Amino acid sequence: MLSTGLVAIDATILATAVNAIVGDLGGFTQFPWLFSVYLLGQAVAVPIYGKIADLVGRKKVMLFGVGMFVLGSILCGSAWNMTALIAFRAIQGLGAGAVQPIGMTIIGDIYTVAERAKVQGYLAGVWAAASVIGPTLGGFFADYAGWRWIFWINIPLGAAAAIVLIRRFHENVTPTRHRIDYAGAGLLAIGSALLVLALLEGGTRWRWVSWESGLVLGGAAVALLAAVIVERRAAEPILPGWVLGERTQGPANLAALLVGVVLISLTTYIPLYGQSALRTSALVAGLALAALTMGWPVAAANAGRLYLRIGFRATALVGALVVTAGSASLLLLTATSSIWQVAASCFVTGIGLGLLAPSTMVALQSAVPWERRGVATGANMFARSLGSALGAAMAGALANAALAVPVGSTGIQPGMFTPEQISTAARTVFLGTTVAAAIAIGAVLLMPRGGAGKSERTTPEASPGRR
Repeated sequence: MLSTGLVAIDATILATAVNAIVGDLGGFTQFPWLFSVYLLGQAVAVPIYGKIADLVGRKKVMLFGVGMFVLGSILCGSAWNMTALIAFRAIQGLGAGAVQPIGMTIIGDIYTVAERAKVQGYLAGVWAAASVIGPTLGGFFADYAGWRWIFWINIPLGAAAAIVLIRRFHENVTPTRHRIDYAGAGLLAIGSALLVLALLEGGTRWRWVSWESGLVLGGAAVALLAAVIVERRAAEPILPGWVLGERTQGPANLAALLVGVVLISLTTYIPLYGQSALRTSALVAGLALAALTMGWPVAAANAGRLYLRIGFRATALVGALVVTAGSASLLLLTATSSIWQVAASCFVTGIGLGLLAPSTMVALQSAVPWERRGVATGANMFARSLGSALGAAMAGALANAALAVPVGSTGIQPGMFTPEQISTAARTVFLGTTVAAAIAIGAVLLMPRGGAGKSERTTPEASPGRR
């Protein structure tokens, strides 16, 4: 729970401090990299951690991830320019890639489907608290204490999470000799990074129709194609074919990718819209974003009971429809809208995400045995993280295009644009999230019908508090 809270706070605390960071370090056109590189590192690490956790146990992997996350946080708080901060965010992301997915895997190990419904409520409480604390704390630090504290606050939180994990969680796992598919993971990382690079730098550092864009996109295509070939031949692939080919796994993972696109796009641009278009403080903009992250746990607390009654597919479909409606309502915002209107739309969107994400996650966990559950969970978290990385890049590209940022320009600051221009750019981003949510509806419709049946524990001995 504490580890989940660590990641939950970090998911929202940075967004409200973007203006302060850009004002101190510069790099307005670069700031989406703060989200993309973190999420890309997380995305690439997730399937590796998931595979290792299935072979050597969950606890060691979780502790390593917490340590890496805290190290990255210390370095981020000490960054001297935007380039250094981006590099240190990558380290932080590599640590975060273990924390949340391994935590979800542990829950899948310890509890049956029916019991997980109750645990979803507990996790929802953690996210509810973090959803208020994160944006509010980020806004407070940005306005009063300095943005560096949004990273340094992770030091005591990470230490507490590690201590609780060491004392409370025990498992008996026989170490297994294993082969990690480093070639596949490396090619996947290179391909994803080049794709993000093309989206973020196209139209800003170079023109979309240029040899630079062609070279980067071509490199991404080659690397990703090579990754597919390597994965098919690997003895122990990082992402086995069944995580995309099976009827539950494929659609659920596509839905997770689109959840990532919607969530990070709104997390990134709602605070910017509030501060630069509506002229609110960072603290108030953070509270508007908190409505999004509060809606998620409110719905997630009830998602378990709902999918036990009507099934995973139906619950996820309701969630996808609500996400689409909430995102579409953001298209009505202008430079004179009320911050409460923003918060209301965000809350509705969060409700939808809170129904969609957990129901697809538990659906795919319930469809596989223990020895595959870490890989299945890791693949789902990878899809969401990759979607977030691509979503941040997509949102940055859409916003820069709407603002007509000159190619190759430097020193751009949010204050250089009028509230109307920022509002138009934000609506362009919200249009992108609405399209992503609509595609998620189609993904959910591809899932098999049926309810959430009973599931037996098929795990090695694992306990949250006893040997």
